[in-house]
Amino acid sequence: MSLRDYGTLTPLTDKISKAVQRGSVSHAYIIEGDRCIDKERFAKDFIKGVLCKDDPGWGCDNCAVCRKIDHDNYEDLYIVRSDDLSVKDSAIAQLQENLKVKPTGGAGNIAIVDHADSMTLRAQNRLLKTLEEPAPGTLLLLLSENTENLLPTITSRCITYRLGNYQMGEELLDLTLARQIMDMVADHAYFYEFKDKLTKAVKDRDGAFSLLDGLERLLCQYLIGDANGYLRREQAVRYVKYIEEARRDLIAGVNYRYAIRNLILKIGG
Repeated sequence: MSLRDYGTLTPLTDKISKAVQRGSVSHAYIIEGDRCIDKERFAKDFIKGVLCKDDPGWGCDNCAVCRKIDHDNYEDLYIVRSDDLSVKDSAIAQLQENLKVKPTGGAGNIAIVDHADSMTLRAQNRLLKTLEEPAPGTLLLLLSENTENLLPTITSRCITYRLGNYQMGEELLDLTLARQIMDMVADHAYFYEFKDKLTKAVKDRDGAFSLLDGLERLLCQYLIGDANGYLRREQAVRYVKYIEEARRDLIAGVNYRYAIRNLILKIGG
């Protein structure tokens, strides 16, 4: 994709494009958005806009540089990912070593830190040194679901872009299971019925996170009046609170089955 393809994010992509064309791109950004939003895809399209010579500020999506970024083989791009629980200090230490290497494809090295808000405290303090004294041409993109989990000293050194409720395709968030669960809540289903449904439908942590995203999106529709239903506003607010508690449990490493079943006991009990 190109930055031109993000129709509902036009104010943001226009801002990025103008910064590139003016030569005023910062050295560090936080890209914040829901788990269902493909923030890494957006980050790569951001980078294409910065590096592309054929369509500066936007990315042509066809040149050698754009294709390399899409396929994770651009020479000066480093991507750090979590180990399913957090981004460890050792991963940031390796990134810092990589950023010391002289760039070969462009003017500077570029890094994407996925799930940056899961970095350990030690990893965040280590990354802070890079944010304070970046090598010339360095560009850091920190992807986050909740910047409140990042140190203020990190957020203060980054420009934050929030992607809001942007979705890059309905296939990224299947609301079917969430609707079924909420229908069961409305019908006062027994816990064993919820348990059977969830055992078959939620197979891992990613599935659990997807269910939480779907439930939260449905409840937000109630809160803004876009959905007809049986929930009172105070119920929807309370359920969102329970969902966020379950999300924090998952991030903290709690077994996904326990976290989801505990949630169901709260909203279905």
